[in-house]
Amino acid sequence: MRKLLVSLSLLTCALSAQQAEFWPGTQYDQAIPTVEKVLGYAIGTRIAPPADIVKYFEALAAAAPARIQVHDYARTWEGRRLIYAVVSSEENIRNLETIKANQLKLADPRKTPAAEAKQLMATMPAILSLSYGVHGNEISSPDAAMMTAYHLLAARGDQMIDNVLKHVVVVIDPSQNPDGRERFVQNFQVNLGLLPDENPVAAERAEPWPGGRTNHYFFDMNRDWHAITQPETRGRIQYLRQFLPLVQVDLHEMGGNSSYFFTPGSLPYNPNLTQDQKTQMNWFGKNDAKWFDKFGWPYFTREVYDEFYPGYGASWPWFYGGMGMTYENASVRGLVLRRSDDALYTFQESVKKHFVASIATCETALDYREKLLDSFYRYQVTAIEEGQKEAVKEFILPRRGDAGAVDKLAHILAEHGIEVRQAKAAFKNGGKDYGEGSYSVILAQPRKRFIHALLDPNTPMEPDFLKEQERRRKKKLPDQIYDVTGWNLPMSFGVECIGAAEVSQGSFEPVSGVYTPHGSVSGRAEVAYLVPWGTQAAGRFLTAALRADLRVLTANKAFTQSGRKYPSGTLIVMVKQNAATVHEKVATIATASGADVVATNTGWVDDGVNFGSGNVGAVKKPAIAMVWDSPTSSASAGQTRFVLERQFGYPVSVIRSSSFGTVDFGKFQVLILPSGGYAGAFSPAVTDRIKNWVRGGGVLVGLGAAVTYLSSPQVGLLGVAQEGLAPDTGRPADAAKPSPTGGSASAARPATDSTAAAGPPSATAPTGPAPGKIFNTLADYEKAIQAERELPDAVAGVLVRAKVDPETWITAGLPETLYVLVDGRAIYSPAKLDRGSNPILYAGPNELVASGYLWEENRKQLAYKPFLTMQGEGRGMIVGFTSDPNFRAYMDGLNVAFLNAVFRYTGGGVRGGSEQEQEQQQ
Repeated sequence: MRKLLVSLSLLTCALSAQQAEFWPGTQYDQAIPTVEKVLGYAIGTRIAPPADIVKYFEALAAAAPARIQVHDYARTWEGRRLIYAVVSSEENIRNLETIKANQLKLADPRKTPAAEAKQLMATMPAILSLSYGVHGNEISSPDAAMMTAYHLLAARGDQMIDNVLKHVVVVIDPSQNPDGRERFVQNFQVNLGLLPDENPVAAERAEPWPGGRTNHYFFDMNRDWHAITQPETRGRIQYLRQFLPLVQVDLHEMGGNSSYFFTPGSLPYNPNLTQDQKTQMNWFGKNDAKWFDKFGWPYFTREVYDEFYPGYGASWPWFYGGMGMTYENASVRGLVLRRSDDALYTFQESVKKHFVASIATCETALDYREKLLDSFYRYQVTAIEEGQKEAVKEFILPRRGDAGAVDKLAHILAEHGIEVRQAKAAFKNGGKDYGEGSYSVILAQPRKRFIHALLDPNTPMEPDFLKEQERRRKKKLPDQIYDVTGWNLPMSFGVECIGAAEVSQGSFEPVSGVYTPHGSVSGRAEVAYLVPWGTQAAGRFLTAALRADLRVLTANKAFTQSGRKYPSGTLIVMVKQNAATVHEKVATIATASGADVVATNTGWVDDGVNFGSGNVGAVKKPAIAMVWDSPTSSASAGQTRFVLERQFGYPVSVIRSSSFGTVDFGKFQVLILPSGGYAGAFSPAVTDRIKNWVRGGGVLVGLGAAVTYLSSPQVGLLGVAQEGLAPDTGRPADAAKPSPTGGSASAARPATDSTAAAGPPSATAPTGPAPGKIFNTLADYEKAIQAERELPDAVAGVLVRAKVDPETWITAGLPETLYVLVDGRAIYSPAKLDRGSNPILYAGPNELVASGYLWEENRKQLAYKPFLTMQGEGRGMIVGFTSDPNFRAYMDGLNVAFLNAVFRYTGGGVRGGSEQEQEQQQ
């Protein structure tokens, strides 16, 4: 450690000697401590660890308490503090609660008429939010956050800064992802030498799996803003709703050979953005350009970084009437980098660019304060007016099916500031009946456009943009679609959402707060407690019951008792098969899980299987292992662990792939392979050990690209195969006509969360001269240059329908139709009946696409192909999900299918897995 500190000291001295002024000519107030005075190193000469960033902001607050406040807003999974700072004039800080209250008044013109709003806007400051470092390995922005706060507090004699403090309240979130940043900093320090290494492939910047981009559970939190799965995201939304900033900037990094990106963003634009908001992008972009021109820095706009997906941090403000911007800076990923143009690029320079962009943004917010306030108020007015006039006046979320998932979705909408009502009694709308507890979301409200963004079945992209993507695809150029094109939350959650032409009448109450499940037990059972299967709450009950050492049975067929129908998979907790504490345990678990538990005093059923049937078996308490580290997709591994551990409360043993040669597989009953490129990852001996473990009764679950490995000739555990592009769906010579529901991707798209990138199948090169051909038309030429064998084009992310075979153990409790997020390029042939079965198939071509844009060839070829396939091997079972069911942990509608695979296999190793086959084997 002493040698490391000596090296760091040498680095600091070397870099400080060449340090340039961050804002030339500025004189600073000596009463405000510099980074160097507090932390012992000058800004940009070291990569500040998360603890140092918090320490510095606390030092600023101690030095200037009248002009800066520091607040905690959440804790990370690893227990690190998440803070934000508010910087402004003494008067604004003193009146901060009034300023926040006035901003909320502007956000609702139903309570604040235009005349009052005009009076408020004449004097109130603009609120600007600057958010740094959501990706932990994008290292320059948190250091720039410290410099920005220092400059705002300490710059003396700068009229622009004085005016900013007087007329702008600046909210700074200095480090949105300290867990990921800590991983990066640790790797950098471990690999640090005598001097910083400028080589692009130096170990100090080559991060080991999983890298520092993501949080503790490897979530990209810049994709989480609409679904709110992570505590960091939830905390940010909660504090930002107190401010509703007119402008929010999310500062990022990109490749080290790039320049700098600021707004306007690229197409596609989400159609729920207003023209005012699009115009405002130019205000900020032009002023950023002015300052970058002064410093001689190149930049670009309108390319790469779009404004479409609502899960970005820079997207969220658009939908309450503010504006969001992404700034992207070339990354050093260390202290110094030799770029491809041979220029030397320092960390200090990268920090300076983000700092200058931050101050330029403050200036723009100052210059356009009144226009921004007016636009914000007008946004709310027009949202309400449009909601009153549009054909759909209300969305209804009926509380049926998975009622807990409906509750969760309603509360997520409320967390976003959307007004949601819950019915206190049954009501009618459009001739349909809706039960007590159902939810109503009226469109005539300020968040009208956010409602559309989250609940509309499909969000279209601009026709010209799609036409350009088809043109590019035809020429084998990468498409320009940045992220998923289908994200509809009701579909993702597997719940109904019904548009109504009139507003429901009846007795309703507002919904607020974070969703907390609350279950109940109907009474004290003499014979058994029954938990109907097919819901998240039932899944939480099962995992908690197993951890509490309750003996739990599961019915492989449906039954009816006392007039109530219970689906296959229903859990049965027999009183006499458990300890005397069973009643208290069931009650406690029911309350916490949200499960609907029915107490029964008889084993007699009206129809279906009795509790002692051979179609009722015990659920084992499995020890679950999961492959960890390379070659898995860190996103797939993290989100799978998160779903099991945090959403369903069941522990997982994560085992590094390099340790598989010494693993005692006999200690585990379930092994999960997250998506990843496993070719060559395991030796033949390890593969044989896994096979033998399965034959002995183990359950092997493969997700996404792991299916390619499990179905490969070298492994042969699944009877499916990845397909090339089908000849009858081949790309026509002229550009394919877009599907009305859409698509995304290109042959150049990299590996995704669910599927590994794979090159086209190799073809034997011909020998000798090729036969002569005559092309009479351009179409003949275009046909001739198409590859003879290739894979389907990759898909960025689209929601598709899948159909369920109800007669298998793995589909217990599932509805007839599921919604699946498909991305990547892998399409698999179905397993033949003598090898296995395909319990869940993608829907036919005409009903396949539910939300998003899908290439026409993929639409045709994906139809009737397996989403879930399985195969018995000895006494064990192999299950393959061809798309990852845990995608970003917001595909709640697939939770039960995944839990079935992990918990419901009771042995037998039948190839098809149907109930009839299990009976015959027994």
